[in-house]
Amino acid sequence: MYEIKLERIDDNRWLLPQTGGMRVPGIIYANEKIRQLLKGDESTRQVANVAHLPGIVNYSLAMPDVHWGYGFPIGGVAAFDLEGGIVSPGGVGYDINCGCRLIATNLTLDDVRDRLANLTTALYQQIPSGVGSTGAVKLSGKDQKKVLEDGAKWAVKAGFGTPADLETTEDGGAMEGADPEQVSARALERGKQQLGTLGSGNHFLEIEVVQEIFDETAARIFGLRKGQINIMIHSGSRGLGYQICDDYLALMVKHSQKTGIDLPDRQLACSYLDSQRGRNYLAAMACGANYAWANRQLLMHQTQAVFEKSLHLSPRELGMRLVYDVCHNIAKIETFNIQGKMKKLCVHRKGATRAFPAGHDAVPQQYKSVGQPVLIPGDMGSGSYVLVGQEKAMQETFGSACHGAGRVMSRTQATKVSQGRSISRELADQGVLVMASSKGTLREEMPEAYKNVNDVVQVMHDSGIATKVAKLKSLACIKG
Repeated sequence: MYEIKLERIDDNRWLLPQTGGMRVPGIIYANEKIRQLLKGDESTRQVANVAHLPGIVNYSLAMPDVHWGYGFPIGGVAAFDLEGGIVSPGGVGYDINCGCRLIATNLTLDDVRDRLANLTTALYQQIPSGVGSTGAVKLSGKDQKKVLEDGAKWAVKAGFGTPADLETTEDGGAMEGADPEQVSARALERGKQQLGTLGSGNHFLEIEVVQEIFDETAARIFGLRKGQINIMIHSGSRGLGYQICDDYLALMVKHSQKTGIDLPDRQLACSYLDSQRGRNYLAAMACGANYAWANRQLLMHQTQAVFEKSLHLSPRELGMRLVYDVCHNIAKIETFNIQGKMKKLCVHRKGATRAFPAGHDAVPQQYKSVGQPVLIPGDMGSGSYVLVGQEKAMQETFGSACHGAGRVMSRTQATKVSQGRSISRELADQGVLVMASSKGTLREEMPEAYKNVNDVVQVMHDSGIATKVAKLKSLACIKG
């Protein structure tokens, strides 16, 4: 495979020229350091492949955390016209609405320092994690249908949270258009016992402390202050979402010749947005998204219970509240100004997060004066960033930013490189407690397997897509 030549636009953007069957050019957000990491990486080829798809608007985009994925690159963003455009499960990903939830507390580092080990152990014991883990909530068929339709709203109504949580959850925690009839029996079966579980791989629950404030105004409005203890939860739709993706990919591959779409990679299997198959996928995908929001809502509820019991605090003393919940893997119908006309587009964000600016209708009322919080977790040793969306994102990236640090090693490579090492001990030496059900997970997820999150975030900040508000340092992490 020959290397695609990139042309520099500016210090943070590179042009992938339109060639061959590409319908639009590509743009990759990266500084020189990140561009060097992309040399020989198949994700650049995938950006070009996405540009072949019908109805794509403006550019095939990649955020600075871009790396190889199924069909679309992880960190890829592409918008498609509702007329003549497509929807692709590979452009959403297997873990539908994998996302992050940032939770603030009244606590400071001094409040938990001496009890951090016991708190971490309690979280590990009480929060189900790992491959095949099951939760305390067992869903009946009727309840499961309501979860798929109502998402986090179902969880709050069932007593797992408060209405205030929904106000700071993307889409209010429930995506419109969900139709459980479009979800297979196999997917439903996989989802019955996994609600309220963390999962495995790169999913985590972290205790973090606000280390640095960059934007005092936005931080104050988000309720963040230096030295404050926060929790970051990263999880998604578990086996249900995976099965939805798998089912529709198989269906679209099977019928790919009937669409008449010439695909450079069969992993880009897709259907036209105005086709029955395309509509069915969007309805099933919305079910997966809603399940994920309900899942993170339950995880937050369980986390609050562990904090209160372990630290002997009342809810008022703990002061736990949701700052924001964003999804990463999704396709959404949204409106943008395209060459002076407002148009509805289907925006695929795969390993990318929404980054809407101040005043946007979708931004929670309490954040409208500054913009939407953008949550960017790093590797286990580095912590996370909170950014805020800017108007430039609407002009350049369909209101999108990066979603994390982004891998530079495959899981197989990371396992090989970390042979004979104790990742948990190395992290403990850095002041980060880690508990995981598998040493293999820690090796796959070791810090060196990821780009430096500081570099990735700086590209978003310097490009004006989403600007830095706060940096959070990892204190403890539980993983599957």
